[in-house]
Amino acid sequence: MKLWMEWWKIVKQLRPACTRLRTFLWLASCLTGMTVRGDLLGVTSIIRALGLKELYYDRILDFFHTPALDLEKLTQLWKSLILQCCLLLRVNGRILLVGDGLKVPKQGKKMPAVKKLYQESESNTKPRYIFGHHCQVIAILAGTSNSVFAIPLTSRIHEGVVFSNRDSRTSLDKMIQLIMSLHIHEPFYFIADAYYAGKTMVQGLLALGDHLITRVKSNAVAYFPPEKIHNKRGRGRPKKYGKKIKLKEYFNNTANMQTAQSPIYGDRNVVIRFKVIDLLWRPVGIIVRFVLVVHPNRGRIILMSTDLTLRPLEIVRIYGLRFKIEISFKQALHILGTYAYHFWMKVIDPIRRNSGDQYLHRKSSEYREAVRRKLTAYHRHIQIGIIAQGIVQYLSLCFPKQVWASFGSWMRTIRPGMCPSERVVTIALRNTFPEFLADSFKTTILKKFLTKRIDCCRLEGVRLVA
Repeated sequence: MKLWMEWWKIVKQLRPACTRLRTFLWLASCLTGMTVRGDLLGVTSIIRALGLKELYYDRILDFFHTPALDLEKLTQLWKSLILQCCLLLRVNGRILLVGDGLKVPKQGKKMPAVKKLYQESESNTKPRYIFGHHCQVIAILAGTSNSVFAIPLTSRIHEGVVFSNRDSRTSLDKMIQLIMSLHIHEPFYFIADAYYAGKTMVQGLLALGDHLITRVKSNAVAYFPPEKIHNKRGRGRPKKYGKKIKLKEYFNNTANMQTAQSPIYGDRNVVIRFKVIDLLWRPVGIIVRFVLVVHPNRGRIILMSTDLTLRPLEIVRIYGLRFKIEISFKQALHILGTYAYHFWMKVIDPIRRNSGDQYLHRKSSEYREAVRRKLTAYHRHIQIGIIAQGIVQYLSLCFPKQVWASFGSWMRTIRPGMCPSERVVTIALRNTFPEFLADSFKTTILKKFLTKRIDCCRLEGVRLVA
């Protein structure tokens, strides 16, 4: 019961994002349904999980499409709650943001922004091409020394639809705009993979007063600063760059590298070799810090930081936490169903297989507005799923004893000192949900809203009202 009361304390602070009380109650209901449902079949699974009557299926569909829920305000409220409530990781007084792209398979031929996407993953289990939505996600790292979560802040679909043929923005431009839309006034390090190691990201973050920590490709090159020539004569401007060097050449002589215990999360008794060097990077024309790492199990990697004050092992440790967003993706896809929306658009031109971006600059204004409305519905569903996942992670970090006490099942790999996973927390919340509805001492408006809409003719409804 305590878990649900803490859950409710967080959710009721999202009320300002809704223009009406009834809209807020549907928001809280959808958050509840995403948290306790046992399957991930869209709105249908929310109806089953809450035992609602059949007619409320259309009500929830209308809720995701209503302008009464201000998406941007909801995102800002969620960001503010996380910055206030969670145990955020900090380095040099800066919080740690993680960004990455996520490709979600979608087979609907009447879903805007669905396109053919290339999978960069090296996994042999994933197909090379998929048909779906390409989202970009920003998360913040929080936790303790033993347990770290990448708590998602926002996610948006950034490919598939082009409203103007003059729009030349790339995914990196849209990522910078997504970061700026969060209005984070605290300094931060942005951690990303090699895809984001480019001029756009570096200049955009430096303009905000923040820094990028990323990986660069193995064929990357850099330059030494030019030699200073006194009393230079002759025509032409002074040199901007000195000698060119292929960074991977430093791996040819690992004996000259320093050795240290691996600071990477999860490594124990592992010794790595590393070399740090500050060089000019031509895409941005400034000096950046490169750290070349030889790991006995994970191979060789070249890291880059725009903060020249960061120690090399700290750069390795920070980048080692980037994989937490990958784990967050798996939980969002397979536990919370953040991207399990199936909203079709009736008037859309059917999307052909193997199609690319949908160009709408020649379509009517009514058609473009209909596409925008549907995309906003997708984004509302995604943002609500992000909030549901974030609250689950918050409960895991701050109330692990209560979670295990309500788990009520068996797990072979319970480790003392480790925070429970999102699956464990959702099971604990699912087990105590009937108790939350049955409580009469601390009656909440959400309880009244749900109990009036429960279908007592179905098994789920009978279990919840019993």
